[in-house]
Amino acid sequence: MADRARYAAKSDGKKCRSLLRGRNKFDKLFSFSHAQQKKYGNTEININNGKGRNTLKTRKAVISDIKEIQKLVNEFARKELMIPRAINELYENVRDFVVAEENGTIKGVCALHVLWEDLAEVRSLAVIKEYQMLGIGKQLVKRCLNEAKALGVKRVFALTYQPLFFKKLGFTDTDKASLPQKIWGDCVRCPKFPECDEHALIIHL
Repeated sequence: MADRARYAAKSDGKKCRSLLRGRNKFDKLFSFSHAQQKKYGNTEININNGKGRNTLKTRKAVISDIKEIQKLVNEFARKELMIPRAINELYENVRDFVVAEENGTIKGVCALHVLWEDLAEVRSLAVIKEYQMLGIGKQLVKRCLNEAKALGVKRVFALTYQPLFFKKLGFTDTDKASLPQKIWGDCVRCPKFPECDEHALIIHL
């Protein structure tokens, strides 16, 4: 009986050590290094909104952000500045979004949506009125472009009423006809289709 107990304890010990080794390998495989966290994790934006200097945090969106994201995006959509997004569509594409937040409240959003092996779109860029012209949109777009590079996407485009904003970030004019994936995906849902008056711009990474 004692020999059996010793054997069982020894066997359990081996199993525990094996499980720990497996867990350590899993943690190493799926954890971010400090450099990766700095590049793809939370980043900060220093702003001065007229009430003194403050710091906003940019980060990847999570499920609990979706209702606030929809409220902001659809507020701009009602002004016909972008396509409205249904709540189920936002949940399905939550990993596309990055947000800028201050004290837990979202002040800006932007999404990188992959359409093809070498093509993605920066879309749903929206910053609340009181926080516009402070560089928040610029930082959100830059973060999306960095993510596109990391994914191996070669071209990123945007359809916008603010072409100068995107040109300052390195985008150039392009023909909408060169973006069939977009036209037959989102554009057909737009009330302005096919008489679209947005500017198409693209950047090669």
